[in-house]
Amino acid sequence: MSVEFCGLELAHPIINGSGTFDALAARQAFGEALDGEFPFAAYVSKTITLEPRAGNPPPRLWETPAGLVNSIGLPNKGLAAYLAVDLPELATLPVPLITNVMGSTAAEITQLVEACDVRVEIAAVELNVSCPNVRTGLDIGADPRQLEEVVRTVRGKTGKPLIVKLTPNTADVVACALAAQAGGADAVSLINTLRATAFTPRVSPLATAGAPAESPRRWLGGGSGGLSGPAIRAVALAQVAAVAERVAIHTIGMGGVQSAAHARDLLDVGATLVAVGTESFRDPTAGSRIAWELDR
Repeated sequence: MSVEFCGLELAHPIINGSGTFDALAARQAFGEALDGEFPFAAYVSKTITLEPRAGNPPPRLWETPAGLVNSIGLPNKGLAAYLAVDLPELATLPVPLITNVMGSTAAEITQLVEACDVRVEIAAVELNVSCPNVRTGLDIGADPRQLEEVVRTVRGKTGKPLIVKLTPNTADVVACALAAQAGGADAVSLINTLRATAFTPRVSPLATAGAPAESPRRWLGGGSGGLSGPAIRAVALAQVAAVAERVAIHTIGMGGVQSAAHARDLLDVGATLVAVGTESFRDPTAGSRIAWELDR
């Protein structure tokens, strides 16, 4: 089950999607048992930005019949606090650490990548250019020419493996993958969430008895968000297959993975690794369960 990925030797091909599994919170909940049975072969941090972010106002989640719309907004402590507070503890995890970063300009991304490059605790860097909750991230990831320029700019700033997390919300995801490759990326990961929104129920449970029903309004505090979970699995499979067929670099596939069969589909179409995201909210051990099923 061991896998070679960008020079890293991983015990199996299952990792987490950025922002979908909080290893530090899980360690508080499950204690040392987490290290003995860590669910992923590598750990991808939540997105780190230069300055602290509070994230979007609540409500932040909306459950759909076959998925989840989130409008979290990338809350994080910022680069300095990540390096000083979170990184020392994340470095004690029993698997390689991939740090996910995002900036609104090439200069910001360069500063983030340079800071990660000098830290031996970080095994690889993932560029988030695809989050649908942050306009600047989407714009960079959806424009192949701009994406290639950004990747080329930061490529020379680190000797660590460089992963580009692509957006599915673009007319030609293959063109963006090829642009990332041309810029010097070692791998691409996809898909991120699909743009989505939700409206309040026609009859709000908070309405006073006898009061008229509320007019429909956007439920999420950020106005819109990103759809993940089983609802996007077929889209993910199509996009991963299209990208893996065209690029020569590694591909990380994700999107609605709930079982070994779903992971196997992505591996069969060319993914080197498979990331589990929304399923971990329901089952924190989903990663190890899926890896165990794959092994058998």
